[in-house]
Amino acid sequence: MNRIIRITIALALTFGVATVALAAAAASISGEVKKIDEGAGKITLKHGPAKSLGMDEPMTMVYRVKDPALLKQVKVGDKVTFEAEEAASGYTVTKMEKAR
Repeated sequence: MNRIIRITIALALTFGVATVALAAAAASISGEVKKIDEGAGKITLKHGPAKSLGMDEPMTMVYRVKDPALLKQVKVGDKVTFEAEEAASGYTVTKMEKAR
């Protein structure tokens, strides 16, 4: 009986981790850096659909960045994956890295 319980718990944990990984992947948005404005803390990104933000169509948008250091990691033309959230002041990039 203990063995069945341990197997059941192991399977539940495995599915839980897989679900979290899939949710994180769904929140990631693929895009291309079009413009960087370090002084204003903003970046212009051309990207595909952003389901996590309720955007079903590809578009080019200006985003604020949560951490200005993100702007130093990329340059115009770089392909990136990023996560963003909607705030009262507009959309804000919370995480960004160069695409592989």
